[in-house]
Amino acid sequence: MKSPRVVIIGAGIVGANLADELTERGWTDITVLDKGPIPLTGGSTSHAPGLVFQTNSSRTMTELAAYTGQKLASLTRGGARAFNQVGGLEVATSPERLAELHRRCNFATAWGLEARVIDAAEAKALHPLIDEDLVLGALYLPTDGLASSLLAVELLRERSEARGARFLGNTPVTGVERAAGRVTGVRSGDTFFPADVVISAAGFWGPQIGDLMGMEVPLVPLAHQYVTTTSIPELAGHPETAVGTGNNAALPILRHQNEDLYFRQHGSRLGIGSYAHRPIPVGYDELPGGNRITEEAMPSRLDFTAEDFEQPWKACKQLLPSLNEAGISDAFNGIFSFTPDGGSLVGESKDLKGFFIAEAVWVTHSAGVAKAVAQLLVDGRSETDLRELDIARFEKVQLERDYVLETSQQNFVEIYDIRHPLEPKLSPRNLRLAPFHERQVELGAFFLESAAWERPHWYTANEPLLQSLPQDWQPPARDPWAAKFDSPISAAEAYATRTNVAMYDMTPLKRLEVSGPGALALLQHLSTGQLDKSVGSVTYTLLLDDAGGIRSDLTIARIGEDLFQIGANGGIDFDYLVRRAAEYTEAHPDQWVRVEDTTDDTCCIGVWGPRARDLVQPLTPQDLSNDGLKYFRAASTTIAGINVRVMRLSYVGELGWEIYADAADGLKLWDALWEAGRELGVIAAGRGAFNSLRLEKGYRSWGTDMDTEHDPFAAGLGFAVRGNKEDYVGKEAVERRRDAEDGKRLRCLTVDDGVSVVLGKEPVFIDGKPSGYVTSAAYGYTVHKPVAYAWLPASATEGTRVQIRYFDRMVDATVTAEPLVDPEMKKIRA
Repeated sequence: MKSPRVVIIGAGIVGANLADELTERGWTDITVLDKGPIPLTGGSTSHAPGLVFQTNSSRTMTELAAYTGQKLASLTRGGARAFNQVGGLEVATSPERLAELHRRCNFATAWGLEARVIDAAEAKALHPLIDEDLVLGALYLPTDGLASSLLAVELLRERSEARGARFLGNTPVTGVERAAGRVTGVRSGDTFFPADVVISAAGFWGPQIGDLMGMEVPLVPLAHQYVTTTSIPELAGHPETAVGTGNNAALPILRHQNEDLYFRQHGSRLGIGSYAHRPIPVGYDELPGGNRITEEAMPSRLDFTAEDFEQPWKACKQLLPSLNEAGISDAFNGIFSFTPDGGSLVGESKDLKGFFIAEAVWVTHSAGVAKAVAQLLVDGRSETDLRELDIARFEKVQLERDYVLETSQQNFVEIYDIRHPLEPKLSPRNLRLAPFHERQVELGAFFLESAAWERPHWYTANEPLLQSLPQDWQPPARDPWAAKFDSPISAAEAYATRTNVAMYDMTPLKRLEVSGPGALALLQHLSTGQLDKSVGSVTYTLLLDDAGGIRSDLTIARIGEDLFQIGANGGIDFDYLVRRAAEYTEAHPDQWVRVEDTTDDTCCIGVWGPRARDLVQPLTPQDLSNDGLKYFRAASTTIAGINVRVMRLSYVGELGWEIYADAADGLKLWDALWEAGRELGVIAAGRGAFNSLRLEKGYRSWGTDMDTEHDPFAAGLGFAVRGNKEDYVGKEAVERRRDAEDGKRLRCLTVDDGVSVVLGKEPVFIDGKPSGYVTSAAYGYTVHKPVAYAWLPASATEGTRVQIRYFDRMVDATVTAEPLVDPEMKKIRA
């Protein structure tokens, strides 16, 4: 097979790894361009300190970092490796930070890394320069280490060139060419480089490349301080120079996150990085000029702002007293890339086929991201789930420049902060509001934020309900961490939903409409369910990738012969369906398909509970009896004179409907339902109750409980895969897994003590050995005990005793049959 022509923009650590990964897979027509000279291009790679701390709350990012260390360690020259596995040490100087290190240790263990929390004496033994009296404990990972970025780039370039790739320095990209919606190449001045695929790995120059072809790249270049000390007597005798900057170090890399500092060894000196200063966004017109790039003069290396380092320098001397006898020999403000959510940016342009980006990727994850992108291009999918990096994850408002600038700076400030998994942004807020937001405010809604939506988690108006809540429904007190962003009011809201009726704001659910004469055929091909059913049918189904991994789960309602409404999981689903619709339309012009995102123009209210029919039926001519609108059926009708679509669905496991209307009618719809429900005692309920109820019912959340690394049968979703369906994406691969008995399974756990609430991402132990990890967790108000879902070995069947490590203690739990509530589906079908 002839190799596609690929142009990679950027010859730093990401671009060089991309060339290596692609040529390893047989794509040899690779051209790597950089505006700077090679190998010292002047980008972030040229000054990167090279720390590879693998631990991350994200399984994906941990996998990418682990691969990076392993790959770079295999690159050698003269006995020196491009990765020096000196280990990683994170110290705690406060009880709160020590608790956080236990939580981080749990992340590492959950994702398969060797990690342990050690005492101050052992930390001192590993890093003799620290003040043992200041340290309460530390997190130690023996497989962390130092990447020698420039050595790695050189070795990767040599290997790629030997396979056919070429690297061209001093070749700035000045244009991106296209034809018929597909990239055809790039220009550098008068020189044209033809390409079938272009990948921008331009680092902090990424937005400039995006501007050349009209793609928003939500990234902000920010300055970050790095200093090198003078020689420290205690480090005398260590080699001052080495092949690769990471090879003149023996001490573990060190982080002092309470003070926003990190440290690495340079022979007899220390390098110190500081985030303990104001965010300093950098405009491209502020970059140093000049044609000659050296280690001391390059575009990504700005003048040091000494005043920003005064307080951090004092903190350095406190932790490492030896620095009281040292000075600063070199200092600069280096430029790195920051994004609105702190994640990397990977994916294909929605407007230009064949144009990909791999931006905001630090050395830590460089090889891992390059491998994933190479797999996407060559194999059509990445082994590692990339939803957290996918450029399509952002909503429109999150791509606006003011939003990107503010949130990227906020991520710089918070980079080492202790962050609760539910903790929302403080700003910007109130960007996406339900049309009945003012009513939610009147009811005292406590809002958290997701995808820029304001989402009520509970309502203070319901606090009086706690006084009449049955004793067995009263939730136990939680530890301070689990209690953060939680309220016992959620128990009252769950009780009302189970026993009476409640209204839920479902507006943030991504809503798509797929229409056209080819709509049915396309959706049949993409999904695992049977959609060729009567108008009014609603189907829960899955999107798979070619390897049978779960790309997403959807509810698809057939509104008309050629019109479908889809409840999706976010922008990634929209992007995927738009692309596939365009491909289908191009191949079948008379069977065109159109995909629209209707989320901002519509709203949704969920009305659920045993008295939901009593509330809604008097307001509509639609027969809502069991015969009039069966479970998983939809109808277009009116409620209080308002045009609506009503779908008999329930994510909480109770009788009721999702009611959709135009956003312009949303407030009127809320008021009509609220007024009609007064005599019934209707309440508004939030996400706290919702999450508890859905876990009791065993309903999965894509991206939390499962993703592309999991197949439907392992995830407990085999019922959504129609075995007699002829052909759909992933069918062959997933059918091979139908009767598999090996691997992991998503299991329901209940906590034995009835009170210990975990939050997700904790490691699960069987017979004392790490065996899996928690996905979702909540207190089950109906079953009166905490509930969790976890990926565990298939051998962990009902009744298996396990332990969940929560911070530094073990919580006993038991694998339990699911669903915990109404397994016969009597309530939901009432």
